[in-house]
Amino acid sequence: MRSSALHPHRAPVVRAAVLAALATVLLTLVGAPPASAHNALRGSDPADGSTVPAAPDRVTLTFDQVAIELGSEVVVTAPDGTVVSEGPVQVAETDVVQILADERPAGEYQVAWRVTSADGHPISGTFVFTAAEGTGEPEPTIEQTATPTPEPTTPAATAPTTAPSAAQTAAPAERDVAAAGTPAWLWVVGAAAVVAAVAVAVVAARRRTSPGRGDATPGDEDR
Repeated sequence: MRSSALHPHRAPVVRAAVLAALATVLLTLVGAPPASAHNALRGSDPADGSTVPAAPDRVTLTFDQVAIELGSEVVVTAPDGTVVSEGPVQVAETDVVQILADERPAGEYQVAWRVTSADGHPISGTFVFTAAEGTGEPEPTIEQTATPTPEPTTPAATAPTTAPSAAQTAAPAERDVAAAGTPAWLWVVGAAAVVAAVAVAVVAARRRTSPGRGDATPGDEDR
């Protein structure tokens, strides 16, 4: 009978203790900090889907928690399919930086990344951006053309080194006379003179050898 008489008094106490325990649990759950979530990408430079005036020399990814270099990688592909990311990533707390090559053409770039969080959990993702102009593109080469063969030039006429002779400097008429030789009439006159001289000599010789009519012979003088 005594135990049954005390039971009604214990029931409120038990209920109060249960309610207090439940309140403590609720307060603990409500007041406890949430479980830490995995690292997440907050933004990038260039931003996803953006268009920049010129192709940048680096890509920067910013996370909400600290990242580590171990296992982190950023691959940037140019519009022509060439991978322009060079060297390992550079991590500065929540920023992950990837350096790009010197030659970067214009067009749409694709970025594929994988980053390791400080708790060792890897995360990955992709995004794109467009460059209006390229940077560091090589200058177009000028095709070398065959050197034309120089045409032979006609040498200029040079003045004669020797002085012209008298015959060369004579007038055309005089040159013609000299070329024609001694005129024919001179030959005729000369021939006639020779014939006349011979005739005169012959006549004179005959006169000397034939006796004259007035000359006396030696016999006649004695008679």
